[in-house]
Amino acid sequence: MARNDYRIIDQQQPHFLTSTIVGWLPVFTRPEAVEILFDSWRFLQQDVGLKLFGYVVLENHVHWIASAPNLSHELTRFKSFTARRIIDLLETSGAATLLEQLRYFKLRHKSDQEFQLWQEGAKPKVIEHDDVMWQKLGYIHNNPVKRGYVDDPLHWRWSSARNYAKQVGVIEVCTDW
Repeated sequence: MARNDYRIIDQQQPHFLTSTIVGWLPVFTRPEAVEILFDSWRFLQQDVGLKLFGYVVLENHVHWIASAPNLSHELTRFKSFTARRIIDLLETSGAATLLEQLRYFKLRHKSDQEFQLWQEGAKPKVIEHDDVMWQKLGYIHNNPVKRGYVDDPLHWRWSSARNYAKQVGVIEVCTDW
């Protein structure tokens, strides 16, 4: 696959993104860590007009669909902010084993930091048509069902499935696209 396949070319278009924890470590089993993701998204929604179209948070990765005037930059800000805050959370809560694993999986060229939380990249896929948007939303919302965590996507708290069912979700999502 060409390197360009992993770049955000059209910044204004919605993109399907996957953000994965290094080593697939289960960081998001802690509700406080998940709340840091939501805090970051809320800030970006207010600060730069990030549009969040859908998401699911699982124990070691996040799938989300978003657009922004400069999505590449906002993705970098999201990952930087959440990494710093989650590592701080793990340090204050005494999660020594998980921190040691984050140190172990840190890429060698990242010499300016002790830990690495996120894998590099986000495998962005542009969404140009409604049918692709629906396909990606279905994939996102059914991910916890496929893993056997819940029987119904609406039962997974950290997903936009409720927003699309006209129920109250954890964070505002743009369902009218």
